[in-house]
Amino acid sequence: MELGIGIGWRPEIADEVEALAGIDWVEAVAENLCDGHLPDSLLRLRERGVRVVPHGVALGLGGADRPDPARLASLAARAELLGTPLVTEHIAFVRAGGPLTASPRLEAGHLLPVPRTWDALDGLCENVRIAQDSLPVPLALENIAALITWPGEELTEGQFLAELVERTGVRLLIDVANLHTNHVNLGQDPAKALDELPVEAIAYVHVAGGVERNGVWHDTHAHPVTAPVLQVLAELRSRVDPPGVLLERDDAFPPAAELAGELDAIRATLRDAAPPAEQRPATRHAARDGGGDRGRAPAAPVPAGTRDRTAVAQTALLSSLVAGTPAPEGFDHRRLRVQSRALAAKRADVVAKVAPELPEILGDGYRAAFLAYAGGRPMSGGYRRDALDFAEHVLIAGGPADPVARRRLTYWWQDRSGARPPRRITRLVRAARAALVRKGTP
Repeated sequence: MELGIGIGWRPEIADEVEALAGIDWVEAVAENLCDGHLPDSLLRLRERGVRVVPHGVALGLGGADRPDPARLASLAARAELLGTPLVTEHIAFVRAGGPLTASPRLEAGHLLPVPRTWDALDGLCENVRIAQDSLPVPLALENIAALITWPGEELTEGQFLAELVERTGVRLLIDVANLHTNHVNLGQDPAKALDELPVEAIAYVHVAGGVERNGVWHDTHAHPVTAPVLQVLAELRSRVDPPGVLLERDDAFPPAAELAGELDAIRATLRDAAPPAEQRPATRHAARDGGGDRGRAPAAPVPAGTRDRTAVAQTALLSSLVAGTPAPEGFDHRRLRVQSRALAAKRADVVAKVAPELPEILGDGYRAAFLAYAGGRPMSGGYRRDALDFAEHVLIAGGPADPVARRRLTYWWQDRSGARPPRRITRLVRAARAALVRKGTP
């Protein structure tokens, strides 16, 4: 199926997206859409014939556990609601711990790389098959950007993706910005990856901006698309005509004119990099043919112990990143520190978005307070739970110092956590609130 040129739909730029000329489709983060109800902007886009593709970020198909049936059902419901031709997710793990390791569940709040080993591939393939069987439309999976690499990897990124497609028939969402990120951070050659992966399985392509700091490329989705990323797009276009290309922007949103300029640069790159007709390889596009899982190989059982080994390895890594436990053997300790700081910074940013009252109440002290909290409190649930836990942590510690801010934070926390059992801490906070009211604090 031909998708054309698209842009990531975000509530902050809904009006700008609707006004952009030449937009064939949009992509929306699946977890940000409510069950049974679409934002008015997406409804208007659909009425104009603009396709909407849900893009999941929370399944964790590369994790040791099998996919959560509730998350799969939610993603399937959004696919039905949108009438989408496909859904997309990531080749990543996002949580670890739990029953397989008899340890507390940890949430990364971010996409972390899967070790490119045969063990990890076996578990990933089974998880992908489970997801495919649970979804009403074909699934495409995205390669991720990485700050770290696993020791002892047995496959290159291109080989890993090729084997995944061969075993499952899944489609690919190739993010050229992530290929560039892995080139800068890990020394991986984007051209080699493109040569090795099955480009005929590409459903569509992501293009996004980032920034380099101290020799590390950060895939921020909050900066303009750079020339090196467009060069990777050109490399891909020289090999295949992708059914769709989409511009991602998740923060620091520019004026509509700048978004239009980046889309024009993407169109120009695709046009200029197209090989002459007589030189184009005769590729068969799975996304155009509607092949879905047509190429799926017969399922093979996951070898005994595979998930256990993956669980132990991923839990050790995530624990070192979010809980300060010793780094697993073989990892670059400097890169682990960079990744750990990046995870904490992202937690602070996302909590500020899902609970904007917190930075408003705490003012300039919000970020420092949250990073101090995150250093000793791993995330065990979603970001909304994280926001509540952070507010509770501040209150228990006696903050904020300003009594008006403390009262506001107390009311905010209590209004949103009333369904929880009244533990001792809850009673203490309620007592503090009552005391503030009795004293007539303004």
